[in-house]
Amino acid sequence: MTTEVMEEAVRVQFTDERPVVSARDLHQALEIGTLFRQWFPRMCEYGFCEGTDYDKVYQKCDGSRTGQMEVDYLISTDMAKHICMIQRTKKGMMYRQYFLELEKAWNTPEKVMARALQIANRQIKDLQTRCFLLTTEAKRQERLLAEIKPKADYLDRILHSKALVLTTQIAKDYGMSTVRFNHLLADLGIQYKVREQWVLYAQYQDQGYTASKCFEVPQADGSLLVKYQTEWTQKGRRFLYLFLKEKGILPVLEQQLYDAAKAR
Repeated sequence: MTTEVMEEAVRVQFTDERPVVSARDLHQALEIGTLFRQWFPRMCEYGFCEGTDYDKVYQKCDGSRTGQMEVDYLISTDMAKHICMIQRTKKGMMYRQYFLELEKAWNTPEKVMARALQIANRQIKDLQTRCFLLTTEAKRQERLLAEIKPKADYLDRILHSKALVLTTQIAKDYGMSTVRFNHLLADLGIQYKVREQWVLYAQYQDQGYTASKCFEVPQADGSLLVKYQTEWTQKGRRFLYLFLKEKGILPVLEQQLYDAAKAR
């Protein structure tokens, strides 16, 4: 029996770690009379271990038109040599010698170097892929930072500014009119109206959230009418931001960022 015939009968599959062959191919090539499903477990009783000497696989049955699968095992050439020797037949010895020659060729310096180069090339490709993924992630993070920067700037202004702000200014951040915003705060139990001035309910008073400013309004008869209005401190503005956020009410800028992120 020529080497070409044996190669055709028992197809060798070369992996990065070792050459392996189909246990079914070997069973047929050795002309074993016992059924494969009975024969292979008996071979394993000689001390072969799954994951080390062989791996269980599934393949399409020869000639199957329905796609029916059958169990096979990819065995190392070292295991194949032992199985051939166990058979104590002429074909067993021929295939054992074939596998010995195969292993000798597999372990030549040229083959070892070729495998080392393949592994090195694969590692380079893996590193290139990882670098690409890291670069992509870095760009994504940059875009995210660019998106949330206006939000951070908004909070930064609230935390660091010492100036008082009108309700009108805060309402504008939320895309509302002053009237609507005041009524929203009233509905949420934050403030109520006394005469023409909005004041905080008792639980929010004395927290440094607001300041009452008075101003004079000239009258037709030349007299001055003193009026009072509530202005918000930056602490109060931050309180409103956190309070409204819990209710799902965000400044227009943040709502736009949220909608954009949700759309992705």
